[in-house]
Formats: sequence, structure tokens, C-alpha cells
Amino acid sequence: MLPESQSFDVEVDATGLNCPLPILKAKKALAELTSGQVLKVISTDPGAKRDFEAFARQTGNELIAQSQAGDALSFYLMRR
Repeated sequence: MLPESQSFDVEVDATGLNCPLPILKAKKALAELTSGQVLKVISTDPGAKRDFEAFARQTGNELIAQSQAGDALSFYLMRR
């Protein structure tokens, strides 16, 4: 599925925030979701790609898609 058409349940805008704030905001939002729901996180932190890949591995939540438009990175995480 293309990221542009990826559906999601909740969106977190973490633009302008640097590590670890985008991950912390994602963690908090995921705690509010039920299993199978999708969180979209938008970040401008250049290290976010690496951070979200590691976060998904460590937490068991699935990083189902990611995309970039200019400086903005979008990550789609499915709650485990």
C-alpha cells in the first residue's frame, strides 16, 4: 500500500521536535490505541527514520509504512 493512501486512526504532529520527543509522543499516542489501530507520526527530525525503525523493533509495534515529502517524514505504526 502506498503511504499516500495509507489509512490511519490517529495522527501526531511532531514537526520541529528533536529526539527523543517524536518517539515519546508516539509512545504516548500508541498507549491510547487498541491492537490493530494505526498511528501516523509526522517528524522533521533527520534521525527519525533510524529512531522509528528501532522503536518498532523494540516495542513490537509494526512500522507498516514511511514516506518523505520535503523535510517532513511520515511514519505509520500499527499497534501490537
